[in-house]
Amino acid sequence: MRHLQLPSGGDLPVLGQGTWGMGERGSDRAAEAAALRRGLDLGMGLIDTAEMYGSGGAEEVVGEAIDGRRDEVFLVSKVFPHNAGRRDAIEACERSLRRLGTDHLDLYLLHWRGGTPLSETLEAFEDLRDSGKIGHFGVSNFDSDDMRELWAQEGGSGCAVNQVLYNLTRRGIEFDLLPWCRERKLPVMAYSPIEQGRVLGDPVLGRVAERHGVTPAQIAIAWVLAGEGFCAIPKAATRGHVEENHAALEIRLWADDLAELDAQFPAPDRATPLEIL
Repeated sequence: MRHLQLPSGGDLPVLGQGTWGMGERGSDRAAEAAALRRGLDLGMGLIDTAEMYGSGGAEEVVGEAIDGRRDEVFLVSKVFPHNAGRRDAIEACERSLRRLGTDHLDLYLLHWRGGTPLSETLEAFEDLRDSGKIGHFGVSNFDSDDMRELWAQEGGSGCAVNQVLYNLTRRGIEFDLLPWCRERKLPVMAYSPIEQGRVLGDPVLGRVAERHGVTPAQIAIAWVLAGEGFCAIPKAATRGHVEENHAALEIRLWADDLAELDAQFPAPDRATPLEIL
């Protein structure tokens, strides 16, 4: 597994496992937990979840999957904006920890901007870090203006990650947000790197995949990982899907591949609002 260096210290795996949509049906939970454990077997220790996913059900699935294997995991969860006040964020984190069956998160993110002042959320994150309940804090779905406002707060520059929507069809961050993050050596965690499967039927993506003898999904993930400062957290609910995602680590795209994909999925030429799923 390759890693990125976190600005606050420590390593972040470049490929992990997302859990959006997990924990919503009891009949699927055993298979979902088994898929996550297969990812751990392959060294995919980065697992991303949130209190929102399945109303806590995804965290429970993750807790089952990592039982007895906590030391193999870089564990990420996220707090709702309406739970982001100083006391509320601490209580929300403690609920997440109970569902996950652990005493600490490696990274805790504010899921998106809400009405709570950032200063309050940062105070809660500092308290959680001081108490050992989180190792690092970060944000999700923050656009350039949000990041500048965060950086202006006391302690805001301690942010470790910005998790945003990014894939071949969602390249808007490349115009302004991504350069801002790169200037500060802030890793970007890409969710939905295969656009929930909608990109997979594209003929150009299929042609590149055929040249490499791999699947379109693997090329889409490899394209994200080829960018400086990115990690990706594709969801996989079956063991076979996890294995397919993991194999994307071995793909090295050629200059011709990148040029062809750029022509089909052009980079932005102007600032656009941050896209969110």
